[in-house]
Amino acid sequence: MTDQEYDILDELYFVTSFAELQQELEMPEPALREALRGLISMNYVKCLFPDQDTEVPFDPDHFEREGHQYFFLASKDGLLTHNSR
Repeated sequence: MTDQEYDILDELYFVTSFAELQQELEMPEPALREALRGLISMNYVKCLFPDQDTEVPFDPDHFEREGHQYFFLASKDGLLTHNSR
């Protein structure tokens, strides 16, 4: 896990929007999207859309178009990995 991915997971103990993540981490949008894709592919992060209560399966095309409106939450595996570092 990269330092960037670790920092993202650190923010996802509670549901967080894409905009809040970007603001808190001060990451450019393309870099944040790429890091989130990696974490999602490892099943460390859950995607929530269109609201913070609805989990959706990851769809790369939809994420590319609407990712800025997503919410995210660390999964159990993500939290365990984050805490074991």
